Amino acid sequence: MITVAIIDDHPVVRAGLRTILAAAADIEVVAEGANGADALRLVARCSPDVLVLDVNLPDLSGFEVTRRLTAQPLSTAILILTVHDDRETVLGLLDAGASGYVLKDDALETLVAAVHAVARGECWLSPAVAGQVVRRTVGELPSSLAPRALPLTPRELEVLCLLAQGLDNAAIARALSVTTRTVQNHVSNIYGKLAVASRTEAALLAIRVGLVEVDREGPP
Repeated sequence: MITVAIIDDHPVVRAGLRTILAAAADIEVVAEGANGADALRLVARCSPDVLVLDVNLPDLSGFEVTRRLTAQPLSTAILILTVHDDRETVLGLLDAGASGYVLKDDALETLVAAVHAVARGECWLSPAVAGQVVRRTVGELPSSLAPRALPLTPRELEVLCLLAQGLDNAAIARALSVTTRTVQNHVSNIYGKLAVASRTEAALLAIRVGLVEVDREGPP
């Protein structure tokens, strides 16, 4: 079971989130709170796998809660759930240590998937904010990198390219006519060789070296 704590100062929102998450057979909501102090206390007491955290709280902001929690040796992944999609808020919270960023506009469709992803140690971004992260990463990277600079086998490069296009392991397996377990092994090898911890980090590195192109002015 994936244990989850929810922090939002609106009782109706918390109730809705609890209902959505409770519908997943492998997710259990173990705690709820209405402010930043609750978040710090509940994480310390319950050690949930995932903390679903609003940004606008009546005492400590989501920024401060994220900063304090990530400064501690905790295993809780922080999933931001907010209406804010501006660049400063998105990048600031991710830089502070948040594992995922979900907009409330699409929470009903994506919240369960986002919780699953960050619980696995991956990063989850709503499509509306993913472009901001990709464009910043691409803009900060040297142009001298090339795919041949990656310490990957030809097959691992193929897997990385497909992964960076958003395909999951099953879809990659179908595209390459191999088993899902084989793809899982390739992905694990890619993580180790590239020193990345998630599909998002691997995908961004693929963008860096030109395996996948993005529109710098639009979505990835």
